[in-house]
Amino acid sequence: MMLFLQNTPPFLFFTGKGGVGKTSLSCATAIHLAKQGKKVLLVSTDPASNIGQVFSQTIGNTITDIATVSGLSALEIDPQQAAQQYRDRIVGPVRGVLPESVVRGIEEGLSGACTTEIAAFDEFTELLTDESLMGKYEHIIFDTAPTGHTIRLLQLPSAWSGFIDENPEGASCLGPLSGLEKQRDRYTQAVSVLSDPNRTRLVLVSRAQQSTLDEVVRTHKELADIGFSQQHLVINGVLPEKEASHDVLAAALYQREQKAIANLPEVLQSLPLDQLPLKAQNLVGVEALSGLFSDGEEGTTNSLDNSTPSMPLPHLSTLVDDIATTGHGLIMTMGKGGVGKTTMAAAIAVALAKQGHSVHLTTSDPAAHLSETLAGSMDNLEVSRIDPHQETTRYRQHILDTKGKNLDEQGRLMLEEDLRSPCTEEIAVFQAFSRIIRESSQKFVVMDTAPTGHTLLLLDATGAYHREVTRHTQENVHVVTPMMRLQDPAQTKVIVVTLAETTPVLEAANLQADLRRAGIEPWAWVINNSLTVSTTSSPLLKQRAAFELAQIEAVKTNYAQRFALVPMQVDEPVGIQALLNLGQQKTVTAAESEESPSQQDVVTHQHKAS
Repeated sequence: MMLFLQNTPPFLFFTGKGGVGKTSLSCATAIHLAKQGKKVLLVSTDPASNIGQVFSQTIGNTITDIATVSGLSALEIDPQQAAQQYRDRIVGPVRGVLPESVVRGIEEGLSGACTTEIAAFDEFTELLTDESLMGKYEHIIFDTAPTGHTIRLLQLPSAWSGFIDENPEGASCLGPLSGLEKQRDRYTQAVSVLSDPNRTRLVLVSRAQQSTLDEVVRTHKELADIGFSQQHLVINGVLPEKEASHDVLAAALYQREQKAIANLPEVLQSLPLDQLPLKAQNLVGVEALSGLFSDGEEGTTNSLDNSTPSMPLPHLSTLVDDIATTGHGLIMTMGKGGVGKTTMAAAIAVALAKQGHSVHLTTSDPAAHLSETLAGSMDNLEVSRIDPHQETTRYRQHILDTKGKNLDEQGRLMLEEDLRSPCTEEIAVFQAFSRIIRESSQKFVVMDTAPTGHTLLLLDATGAYHREVTRHTQENVHVVTPMMRLQDPAQTKVIVVTLAETTPVLEAANLQADLRRAGIEPWAWVINNSLTVSTTSSPLLKQRAAFELAQIEAVKTNYAQRFALVPMQVDEPVGIQALLNLGQQKTVTAAESEESPSQQDVVTHQHKAS
């Protein structure tokens, strides 16, 4: 039995970088415990949750029984629904009691992105402290958002407890009539639960990749600092040794993974460790997930289906050349965590810089690794990162220097109190985001965004600001808000990055729908790390490649206006030259592909052969 499944405590958290398999592991664990006769509640705290897709069932913001697994219920914390319920709870009791102007003021105060985060956090702490819930369920399993967002969520109980202690008269973000003593008790209880090893276990999920393990180290330290003392490590999707003998790509992947495992960072070596082998099929549905912890051999195929459909194979270079014709603009890579947004953003940036364009490459991802991906510098390329801590410090000082300049001592103390709210970080990050959007009118700005859910919250803040500005703007005054720039296709090109797998494609489609609701039309899709357009004879990798075809066809037919395929690389695309190679892949003609089958043209070649 897996070590992390032994003596399972009441609360189990799965966290890690996006795309490492948190949702698969948390769902498989929930099924495993439920099949042992336990009552289990599976909770997603990811704003871009997909556990409903995994079980082929609508779940949403209320506890719902899973039809196909007896004893298992699930809940997806929806930040928007939680925010509306939170606003109703605050405003409802005073509506009709207080003057309407006062009620409108309260509603305006609760209309921002800050309220969305607080509402989701409020629901999260209630799950940790509701004794009646623990009487009903023996285990509550949390499938969390990608790392940066989760660290912030898990730090909030301590942050808000401290804020209330230091500012007993403040805390407007928690609602003006919310009862601070009650909130303080709940947050203190939540901190107690999170730090109790008998009640809470944190499972750090990773791939056998150096960059992913480096992020696990950061997560381990930050969560240990706030009391998560019982932590386990699971390395998921490890390529079995027997696959390495088949070809160069499989051998390189195997050696790369084994090297990462052998050089496991020292701070992680003391953690209980489980390894899970790479599976041939997508882990969607109860049957597939029930087999995740089994040691049985999977059936694999020795050949790709010769009925492989014909499809053009546009390269990343095609997209880069189209972008370059505009001379400037904002290019944002978005998508589920772990799909390669950072690599694609860096590849596009260095390709544009190589063409002589002035480029600013930046990131809004709290767990970004741009500098590690670039591993160097080049002419025309400026690199930065929106650091939440630095931006918050800068924002606080700016407000104190401007709005606080003429206040008396009491007024300045009140302003400082407001600025100590954890919500200040959201505003500060939005301000930095807005600066970068403006900069794109003069040069290329390529932004690597945080995994989907976190980015949606950032866009929500942008939308809230847009509504606020337009509400207070006179009719004859023309203003251009950051949201208007994002909605302008001449200014902004959103590139949705995905893998050719069921869940990432579905999540990318959901992201596209969310963007369209905000008036932003994605410009292109990039399917990264495709085995279908790689050369491999490994039976397991070939079977995974065969599973990709339906997803590639779905992207081409149903979702993307234009798209590019990037093959799985033998070497990690780290460093300027490796990134240039990704961005400068040239279209190979049919004649060339017949002379020398390349990684990019295997599908076309096979089709012609059939």
